[in-house]
Amino acid sequence: MNLKNAVALITGGSSGIGRAIAQSLAASGARVAITGRDQRRLTETARELGVHPIHADVAVEADVERTYREVLANFGDLDILVNNAGSGVFKNLVDFERKDFEATFATNVTGAMLMAREAARHFVKRQRGNIVNIASTAALRGAPKGTAYYGSKFALRGMTECWRAELRQHNVRVFLVNPSEVLTNFYPTAGLPQKENATKLRAEDIAYVVKSMLEMDDRGFAPEVSIFATNPKD
Repeated sequence: MNLKNAVALITGGSSGIGRAIAQSLAASGARVAITGRDQRRLTETARELGVHPIHADVAVEADVERTYREVLANFGDLDILVNNAGSGVFKNLVDFERKDFEATFATNVTGAMLMAREAARHFVKRQRGNIVNIASTAALRGAPKGTAYYGSKFALRGMTECWRAELRQHNVRVFLVNPSEVLTNFYPTAGLPQKENATKLRAEDIAYVVKSMLEMDDRGFAPEVSIFATNPKD
C-alpha cells in the first residue's frame, strides 16, 4: 500500500514500539492517531511527532468506541490499525493473583479484540484495510513466570489467525509481528531487569519491519514475522 495520506491508528503509541511505529508511518506521509492512558506522555508524544492524540484505555469498551468516532470525525477514514498496547506481570504460578492475570489479559487480549472488532466493521464495509498485531516471541514458546504475559500473546496469535481467516475475503490484511527483546520501557515497567547494549533490538527496528510489511502491494502480505537480534549480548 501507499502510506502517503493513509490513516493509521496505533494503540499504546506514546512510547516504545508504538511511538516508533507512529513516527515511521508519519514520516512516510501517513496521517496518524495514537492512543495512550498516560495523558501527559500522550500529549508530549503527539506534539513531538505531529500526530493526533486520543486519551483512551483499550480495555474499556466505551473508550474504544469513542476512539473510532474521533478518528473518523478527524480523518474521515481508516486504513491501518496497529494493536500495540500491552502490559505484563511476571510471577511464578503459585504466586499469581487473579487481578494481575486478568489485567494483563484485559489489555493484551480483550483490548486487542475490541480494537480489531471496530476496525473490522469499518474495513469490511469499505472492502480493504490492514490490522497489525504486535505480539512477541513469547507467543511462540512458554517460559517460567510467563503465565499471564506469554499466555496473552499465545491468545493474540490465535485470534490473529482467526481474524485472518475471516477477513481475507474482504481484502483485509491481518499481520502478526513477534519481536524478541527490545530496549523500551516495557521491562522496567514490568519490574524486569534489562541491560542495555548495542546488540539488542531497538523500537525503530520493529517499526521498520511494520512499515515494510504494510508497503507491500495490497495483492499480497506476509502473515507473520518474528524479529530477533542477530547476536544479543546480556
